Amino acid sequence: MDDAELKAWIGRTEDETDLAARGPLDRLTDLLDHTAPPWPAGQAPPLAHWLYFLPRARQSGLGVDGHPLRGGDGLMPPVTLPRRMWAGSRLTFTGGIAIGAEIARRSTIADLQRKTGASGEMVFVTVRHEVSSGGAVRVVEEQDIVYREPPPPAVAGAPAPKADEPPAASVASRTLRADTVQLFRFSALTFNSHRIHYDRDYATREEGYPGLVVHGPYLATLLMDHFLRNRTGRAVTGFRFRARSPIFDGAPFTLNLADTPDGAEVWATDSNGRIAVSATVTSA
Repeated sequence: MDDAELKAWIGRTEDETDLAARGPLDRLTDLLDHTAPPWPAGQAPPLAHWLYFLPRARQSGLGVDGHPLRGGDGLMPPVTLPRRMWAGSRLTFTGGIAIGAEIARRSTIADLQRKTGASGEMVFVTVRHEVSSGGAVRVVEEQDIVYREPPPPAVAGAPAPKADEPPAASVASRTLRADTVQLFRFSALTFNSHRIHYDRDYATREEGYPGLVVHGPYLATLLMDHFLRNRTGRAVTGFRFRARSPIFDGAPFTLNLADTPDGAEVWATDSNGRIAVSATVTSA
């Protein structure tokens, strides 16, 4: 697609309705290994809207990577670059969503940009979601989706990446490993059929990863949960996260938290100390 064709998709919208049912929230509670979840009873926690408005595509409408085919009547533009990743989001929470409430989402292509970086050509798509309940907007999210070329092959014997400088000294840390069962359960919970999360042959042979990729939204959910576990009773009003490098199944990673005047910095580091996902929580 040339730039004019890309820009023509800006402003395209899609409307969806759903019900904030208890079932997905109960299964999220189980996945996060809670006996009792650290969020208010009767309400969906922050980021729970990701469990609703799940993607729909006929089996014949899926691409080789497991994603729905691009273009056609769908919201996303038919970008031909093979790699797709959810690079980050900026969210504002303006009110709670009651369990069992009817919810609606309007999604809009807010921006499209073509760029060239060290890994080659990339297309950045910004999608704005507005989630409403009871006639009022409850969540506003600007989501960054990146399409890019495959990275160059790894060089044998290349040194391990160096540790990143953390944003602050962590006051609450927790080390976890995401195994294949967790990746399956999160994929099922979000109806995510991207094969890099469950098909090891595809992930390693076709996309060149060393293992199954832990979902960026799962890591973001774990960071939000880390905040809620350690700062019980705080009402989350905003959340920003950015995926910086992948984490793979079976490898240890650490969730970290440092308080700020209006919330916290939270981040996940891999076994080399490299920051995989960085995030900021604002709270009241």
